[in-house]
Amino acid sequence: MQSAVDYINEKTNNFQPEIGVILGSGLGDFVDNLDKISISYGDIPGFQKSNVQGHAGKLVFAEYKGKRVVFMQGRYHFYEGHSMQTVTYPVKVMKKLGVKTLIVTNAAGAVNENFNPADLMIITDHINFLGTNPLIGPNDDSLGTRFPDMSEVYKKDLVAKAESCAEELGINIRKGVYLASTGPSYETPTEVRMMRMMGADAVGMSTVPEAIVANYCGIKVLGISCLTNYASGITDTPLTHKEVIEAAAVAKENFQALLGKVLEAV
Repeated sequence: MQSAVDYINEKTNNFQPEIGVILGSGLGDFVDNLDKISISYGDIPGFQKSNVQGHAGKLVFAEYKGKRVVFMQGRYHFYEGHSMQTVTYPVKVMKKLGVKTLIVTNAAGAVNENFNPADLMIITDHINFLGTNPLIGPNDDSLGTRFPDMSEVYKKDLVAKAESCAEELGINIRKGVYLASTGPSYETPTEVRMMRMMGADAVGMSTVPEAIVANYCGIKVLGISCLTNYASGITDTPLTHKEVIEAAAVAKENFQALLGKVLEAV
């Protein structure tokens, strides 16, 4: 990890980001027009290449409206066969770089039948349905405590700020609980009914590991989902990743506008 930090500091001239952003499916081009320094994951000690369609696999360092930000242009997923340590390693590196706030974005399926594709949802809490936890293993006391509190992973003040930003932009925002399942298969209709009974409003295959580790590291977390489809069983339409990418493209203008406004506010 220290090798990664040293390498990044050398490449960025000790940039020292204060905010981290994980750009989910369809949001990768948010950084395209920024004055930036980009580093491919494969060049950073401890990082691995991301092979998911729509994920560039780069750390991008840039100033945005006076804020120093490091963007993950693509993320690792547990379903790719990566360990939880690999999936969450970038968040630990962000902590060592000085990040205090992490904005996590993703594409998700709507479990709540009152939500619609292309809606944006601020995450208020999560359900870890991955069958494991990224903190399993020896504890690194320099990052966090062995048994971290999880009562407010997604900080209420950040949720309120994001909600206010959406209101200013005229965006109809949702709030709800995100459930993470392993994937890569989509959920069955019966599984989705179970998730709804458990209190989930959206389901996806990411975010929860990064949020757990960020919270453990003392980093404030804000999560925003782009609801790209109805989860299985709500409609008769089969789910495809192509549909997710296309729906994310439809919502992209609102999503990017909200992310930009939130970056100014936090």
